[in-house]
Amino acid sequence: MEAILSAAAESSRDYARVRDAIRYLVAHADAQPRLADLAGELHLSESRLQRLFTQWAGVSPKRFIQQLTCEAAKARLATGEPLLPLSHELGLSGGSRLHDLFVTLEAMTPGEYQRGGAGLDIGWSVEATRFGPALLAQTARGVCALQFVADEAAGEAWLRGQWPNAALRWREGLGRALCRRLFDPLEAAGGPPLALRVQGSNFQIQVWRALLAVPYGGLIGYGQLAAGMGRPGAARAVGNAVGANPVAWLIPCHRVIRAAGALGGYRWGEERKLDLIGWECARLAGAERAAWTA
Repeated sequence: MEAILSAAAESSRDYARVRDAIRYLVAHADAQPRLADLAGELHLSESRLQRLFTQWAGVSPKRFIQQLTCEAAKARLATGEPLLPLSHELGLSGGSRLHDLFVTLEAMTPGEYQRGGAGLDIGWSVEATRFGPALLAQTARGVCALQFVADEAAGEAWLRGQWPNAALRWREGLGRALCRRLFDPLEAAGGPPLALRVQGSNFQIQVWRALLAVPYGGLIGYGQLAAGMGRPGAARAVGNAVGANPVAWLIPCHRVIRAAGALGGYRWGEERKLDLIGWECARLAGAERAAWTA
């Protein structure tokens, strides 16, 4: 347990440094800051910063800022496409595939919802990820939650609030392999299809299924998402359902932004949303370059 907590603490420190670096790069994008400027701001050596950032994002700070600006987001949304075109949806061929997870999503039964999870066994753990500690919870039928949390206590409190009558069972390392599959270098991704079994209304489930169609590295507006579902007047209701998503990253609510290019809200913090979008864009760019030079 101490080793896990130590790893989580170190991961959180690295994530905080990269988060601060991204915040600085975005704020000063017009000036195209040098690595020395960024290193001085973060009180790190240039070599340490370059190594840390490249390890985390897969590209250098300079390349990263080229991939993510508000103006770029506006230009992409301005195409009017319901799903923004990318060179490769859900990955590239061969060993450099970006994303080869196949996710299926089903709702909990109405009875399970009404009974607060009575009769359900939910195993859970909190794992270190590049975006901070993450709670992973699953039943025998699939993953029911993936939440970024401050610590184990916060994770358990959230679970008990959602499933007051379920049997919650802490299982050390339960989510470690899945988190590695999700957030470690994508060349190592793979494995069997992943089942999600989540708690939500019929409308929320429809929205979350629609989110699964947004491609890796893609962005979509709330109105576009609603229109794509055949509900063009329901952008606000769609936004509420997006915000209620119980499974971070796998149901990619971070890919939904406002029509003007602003990030919009995110239940795990706008800075983390920016980090997730930027990381995906950077990985996509890196894999595309590798494919062109292969």
